This record gives sequence, structure tokens and C-alpha cells, in this order.
Amino acid sequence: MKQEFTKRNVKTLALSVDSLTSHNAWVKEIEEVMKVKIDFPIIADEQKEIAELFGMIHHNSSSNFTIRSVFIIGLDKKIRLTLTYPAVIGRNFDEILRVLDALQLNDNYNVLTPANWTPGEEVIIDPSVSKHDLEEKFPNGYEEVKPYLRYTEQPK
Repeated sequence: MKQEFTKRNVKTLALSVDSLTSHNAWVKEIEEVMKVKIDFPIIADEQKEIAELFGMIHHNSSSNFTIRSVFIIGLDKKIRLTLTYPAVIGRNFDEILRVLDALQLNDNYNVLTPANWTPGEEVIIDPSVSKHDLEEKFPNGYEEVKPYLRYTEQPK
């Protein structure tokens, strides 16, 4: 999914509690089995210092299991989202891309996304946008359900 992250101007990296030797073997195996190219940095955290500091190992997992946490960090170097999966559940990259899209929409257009939103669907105008600024910021119109709940088409 590298092209999807690149399209969103997102950089990826991995943190592993395994050794560098183990990483190299792991990368080769994943590339062989999954038919993908691993071309992002992998940080070795063999002593689990970073993983423990950020609570990256799910509480129901052995400390030797794969880290199952995903962090989305903004340009301001602040954590915008944390997802931690149990080791028995694979990560949902479609959900991670959906979250990235929603965060970027919010950053660029002052809109919020409702529950179960998918790209292309209507969004909610941030309640902080004044009534005075609505027509300028949302020239294609909006629907006001309540003063704090105003829907509009997703900005492009």
C-alpha cells in the first residue's frame, strides 16, 4: 500500500522488539510470502524500551509477540491516533488510510467525519466555523440539522 501512503504524503516506519538479524530474516520472509517489497525503516528495540514506554505490546500478549500498535503522528510531532491490536488480529490498513484521510480533511478544511464515514461521503462542518464564514468556506452549500450539526459534501 506504499502508493496509498505516498499519495497522502505519509512516511512509514516500523518498530520491532527483535534483533537486527531477525529483522533482516523477517523482511526476506515477508517479501517472499506476501510478494511485497519492504522499503521503509525498521527500528530495532531489542530491549523493548520504546515498546514499553508507549504501551505498544497488547496487555493480553506475550512480551515476545509482535508489536501491534499503530501511531499516526502529525507534522507537529504530536500523536494523532493510537491503535493497538491483540496479536491474534491483523491490522486493518483500509481503516488506517480512512483515518489519515479524515485527519487530513480536518486539517485542511475544518470538517469532521461522522461515525462509519468513508471517503467521498458527506462530512460535518466543524462547529467552530461561524455562520458568517459558512458560505465562503463551503460554497457548494450545507444542510443545518442543528446549529452545531451542519453537513456538507466532502471537500476535494
